[in-house]
Amino acid sequence: MELESLGTFLKSRRDRTTPERIGLRTFGVTRRVPGLRREELAQLAGVSAGYYTRLEQDQAGTVSAQVIDALARVLQLDPAETTHLHNLAGQPSVPRLVRDEPEQPHPRVLTLLTSLGDTMPAVVLGRRGDVLAWNRAGHALVAEHLDFTAPDDPAQRPSIPRLFFLDPHARDLYRNWDELARIHVGYLRLTAGRYPTDGHLAELIGELSMRSATFATLWAAAEVADCTVGPMDLRHPTVGRVDVDYQVWLQPDSPDHRLEIYTARDESSADALRLLTAGSARAQQLPAMVDSEASDGTHT
Repeated sequence: MELESLGTFLKSRRDRTTPERIGLRTFGVTRRVPGLRREELAQLAGVSAGYYTRLEQDQAGTVSAQVIDALARVLQLDPAETTHLHNLAGQPSVPRLVRDEPEQPHPRVLTLLTSLGDTMPAVVLGRRGDVLAWNRAGHALVAEHLDFTAPDDPAQRPSIPRLFFLDPHARDLYRNWDELARIHVGYLRLTAGRYPTDGHLAELIGELSMRSATFATLWAAAEVADCTVGPMDLRHPTVGRVDVDYQVWLQPDSPDHRLEIYTARDESSADALRLLTAGSARAQQLPAMVDSEASDGTHT
């Protein structure tokens, strides 16, 4: 999977920035490009047309933060897009992909997860969206069809992006799937800008592009998004309609890892979560009861 460069991202944003959007008068001149011309963007950003052309061709070398900020201002980029532009500007000219060791959640993150108990759904996610840990309620809410112990084995860890685009259970679970899918893809693009040499991330994006036409289309749109807070509307197979808000707690000791917590948006959803967590607790107790009966010789 070829990673995105500063030049390709700049061109995608220039193409979608019309003169009317930024208040540039064109005096009725026929235009051959969908957005701004290179010369127009360069002039508005205070750089030469030749220098900006080299930027789009990824031949300008090191780019100052002031130039990046000027381009972001003219292109009217939002904070996530501006961060992504700075990340791309800091990439090595020819990134060499590396494959790091499996991620491990920081002990303090696991302590915080444990402190939430099993009634507040929560999931710990790695930089690529792998589930590093979850509590019983988080597992029951987002992936009850999977083995609860799956995150314990790095080779078997559930991948939220893979579930979202390749698992029909997930497609049926989310009533606002389209909205969340765009956010997931946008966040993967933001992460790819932060970690241009992450070989596992490049493989994930390549796999999803090959196996999901929807992902490929969304990836080609070049949207960028951060994932911090928002609605998650579910059609849960066990408890029915559940409307929750997700909020992400970033970890200073592990900035790549996110503790995602889900809170009910209304009383009926709160009741559904209580029912779901009660059922998860009973399911947890059942194997222990069976083992106890077997050891006592009372199991038939």
